[in-house]
Amino acid sequence: MDVLREDPVDEAAPPAATPAVTFDSAGVPLLGVLHLPAGPGPHPVVVLLHGFPGNERNFDLAQALRRAGYAALVFHYRGSWGVGGAFSWGNVLADVRAVLAGLRDPGFAAGHRLDPGRVALAGHSMGGFAALMTAAADPEVRAVASIAGFDFGRAAAECAAGEGARAAYTEMFQGELLPLRGTSGEALVAEMTAAGEEWLLPRLAPRFAGRPVLLVGCGRDTVAPVAAHHEPLVEACLAVAEPGVRLRHLVLPTDHALSDRRVALTRTLLAFLADHLAPAPLSVPDGIVGA
Repeated sequence: MDVLREDPVDEAAPPAATPAVTFDSAGVPLLGVLHLPAGPGPHPVVVLLHGFPGNERNFDLAQALRRAGYAALVFHYRGSWGVGGAFSWGNVLADVRAVLAGLRDPGFAAGHRLDPGRVALAGHSMGGFAALMTAAADPEVRAVASIAGFDFGRAAAECAAGEGARAAYTEMFQGELLPLRGTSGEALVAEMTAAGEEWLLPRLAPRFAGRPVLLVGCGRDTVAPVAAHHEPLVEACLAVAEPGVRLRHLVLPTDHALSDRRVALTRTLLAFLADHLAPAPLSVPDGIVGA
């Protein structure tokens, strides 16, 4: 079975490329990798937002998106994985906004054969939270996908309800700090609880009226259990009055990292984007097989 078949190369067209790119966020250069498909474009763009701290960075999705004709960007937030500055939840949100502004810069877009009018956000865990928060405030984001999204507002409410939850989240965050700088478990919990209901994801649902949203939950997720982090947002989106949210949602029988359902995730994301971002329906690449 040929699971790695590539399309024939058109020597006359601009080739596929994988340039390193940077975006300024409050004076700090954010390092990213842009997966550009072959052809003159302009190509629709999918920004892939990794979670906390970013052990799973979804490069498999980036490669599959490129094969399907999308430009895919993976980047690191301030204070993470060698990037300067300090890590914080608020800086993550600001960094996503800065990256969107950079992608939409006419010179950057033209230089990389990108279509700044067709940009989608897709995030995992904390990245799902950041994708939803950003898209809710930016109607120019054409489509948004949250994969095992972590609801920081829900976690903040749990912390407010008891010191046990606050201590558990502090310990969890503290245990993931090796690739991060400028923060602590205590600081991250304090920032989350200070934001409180402002970061509760179901309250965003009305802002997605008439817009495409993909929500993927994980049935064996112990980090963002579906009953607390997925189902309330699905219910809130389904309750939005006409024109309603153009919602696609599912729960895959896997863990928080979707360790054994990466192909199913890829197929789901490609099908969603083909309906809402591509100039014409794009087929799932032949190299994506099984589930």
